[in-house]
Amino acid sequence: MLKKLVDAYRRIRNTIRFILGNLADFDPRNDTVAYDDMDEIDRFALHRLQDLVKEVRRAYETFEFHLAYHGLYNYCTLDLGAFYLDVLKDRLYTFPPRSPGRRSAQSALYVILDTLTRLKAPILAFTADEVWQYMPKDEHMPASVHLADMPEVNGAFVDARLAKRWEAILKLRAEVTKALEQARATKQIGHSLDAAVAIALPEGFFEGEGPTPEALRTIFIVSEVTVVAGDRPQGAFQSDSVPGLAILVSRADAEKCERCWLHDGSVGRNDAHKTICARCVEALKVREGAVH
Repeated sequence: MLKKLVDAYRRIRNTIRFILGNLADFDPRNDTVAYDDMDEIDRFALHRLQDLVKEVRRAYETFEFHLAYHGLYNYCTLDLGAFYLDVLKDRLYTFPPRSPGRRSAQSALYVILDTLTRLKAPILAFTADEVWQYMPKDEHMPASVHLADMPEVNGAFVDARLAKRWEAILKLRAEVTKALEQARATKQIGHSLDAAVAIALPEGFFEGEGPTPEALRTIFIVSEVTVVAGDRPQGAFQSDSVPGLAILVSRADAEKCERCWLHDGSVGRNDAHKTICARCVEALKVREGAVH
């Protein structure tokens, strides 16, 4: 039992450490992106955060402190570690520092960090207060987390329609992950970024317009996504959970960018930066002040 508690504490601590590290250059007073201007996945992350607030507050109100701890652990492990933070790394590490996409991610992370720190304060008192001292500050924050209010559900971040759309996306991501694991087991690919994925979706899988292939590429953490119509690709992974879904994983043919690790056809086309892709070339120009 003690080992499980220690492991859970480490997971929560490591998640907080990751978020803190990626907010080092973020000033909430000047850099916050308005909710309506955030990337869709960032808005979904804030929606899921409200479920955690509801769960943990209920646990405290009924004196079931173990449920509060389990809720925080599961959120850090599943919602953040196994999904959101993993997908976010590309934007955080490879986008220009002050780009709208990176600031959108940081804005969501700041809200998540502030909320997590307040929620864990009653059961991880010293850790929460230490995090509070290192967090980016705005003028309304008290000196200690123990002087701050417990978070309440923010109705502005609740979006049932968005959540339903992302339920379908996450279901699709889970099946693509299975296909990638199968390809990895047969030595077809190593890292998921070595993969190009072709997907045949069942009719009506998404209500309305589905995500773009570029958005799916980011969500799946692969180098290329193609959505194909008609017959299922030959040799494709056939989903047992989603009837009619077929996923073909192949090795990406393009050269690998040494900066973002994407296999992209633009690698080598820039004479000054032969080993990186066009997206990274532009990011470096912005970082160096060549583009404003």
